[in-house]
Amino acid sequence: MSAVVSKNIKDEILAKIKSGSAVMDLSKQYGVHFKTIYGWLRNTVVGNVSTLEHARLKRENNELKEIIGMLSLELAKFKKNK
Repeated sequence: MSAVVSKNIKDEILAKIKSGSAVMDLSKQYGVHFKTIYGWLRNTVVGNVSTLEHARLKRENNELKEIIGMLSLELAKFKKNK
């Protein structure tokens, strides 16, 4: 049987995750099973993204891939010249 977690504690845990805290750390800290926390996260995900937001994220993703590609080539050149 699982214990009931108050809405305030649940909201506090979810807020800490959004600010960068690790699920496993919060699970230990609050005594809430990590699978329960992941269930909360799964249920709070918003599935609808606007077309503009999707296009922006896609463009940003492509730009980041280009940067990674350039840095990888520079690193390979650097290692080759050493």
